[in-house]
Amino acid sequence: MSTIIRRIINTTNAPAAIGPYSQAVLVDRTMYISGQLGMDPASGQLVGGGVQAQTRQALVNMGEILKAAGCGYDNVVKATVLLADINDFNAVNDVYKQFFTTNFPARAAYQVAALPKGGLVEIEAIAALGPLTNAL
Repeated sequence: MSTIIRRIINTTNAPAAIGPYSQAVLVDRTMYISGQLGMDPASGQLVGGGVQAQTRQALVNMGEILKAAGCGYDNVVKATVLLADINDFNAVNDVYKQFFTTNFPARAAYQVAALPKGGLVEIEAIAALGPLTNAL
């Protein structure tokens, strides 16, 4: 049986992990991206401006991790959005659709009791590396 390759993905262009986990792990051609908060990579603090600003920063951070693996938002096939308040669902979608514009990934969204650092939103994803072709 052949060995499956696991590679840790890390970039200084996204916030460092705030616990014992990696920004992302690539197994074969599937990348698992850890939940991204709306944190500024330089300061390690949540950005101000509310849930939309944090959503934008979380997705920018995710984009930097995708870029470090040689892919982009089009490679994301599944996302999970964790919300401190489910009433922010539409506000988050308004920002989310600026990053995912076509062939949307599968997605779940949940309200949770609390997020690290008091965040308002956290987004994790699974991406498939390599060129993707859409079936008709």
